[in-house]
Amino acid sequence: MKIGIAADHAGLEQKRKLLDLLKEKNFDIQDFGAFEYQSDDDYPDIVTPLANAIIKNKIDRAIAVCGSGVGVSIAANKFPGVRAALISETYSAHQGVEHDDMNMLCVGGRVLGTSLILEIILAFLKAEFQQEDRFKRRLDKVIAIEKEYFK
Repeated sequence: MKIGIAADHAGLEQKRKLLDLLKEKNFDIQDFGAFEYQSDDDYPDIVTPLANAIIKNKIDRAIAVCGSGVGVSIAANKFPGVRAALISETYSAHQGVEHDDMNMLCVGGRVLGTSLILEIILAFLKAEFQQEDRFKRRLDKVIAIEKEYFK
């Protein structure tokens, strides 16, 4: 599984720690920035390359970090094919993949500690979409909405 990670200035410190921890666990991870602290960077600019990598199938899953996780979540969901959610605990991290085929995890670097974020990420990465009819039906409805409004 190829994983992408990105953060704005408010999530940069957490992203660096997480990147090191994930590499230690032998995950195939690509860093989409930010690469240095810039207090005036904007989360939509940071999320765009990450979301495009999902759309173009260059990565399978993505992790986005900003101060609260809210901004990256909002921006990411403006891209067709990206299913991002702000997550703060492990149940939703795996359930979002299993039931909703979530492909981008958004977390708040200023509101969660590194250990908890790592647990959330591991739950997200270990999960697989369950191919049950009800989950596929619901996902098809989400995709239909996307097709209608993302023209």
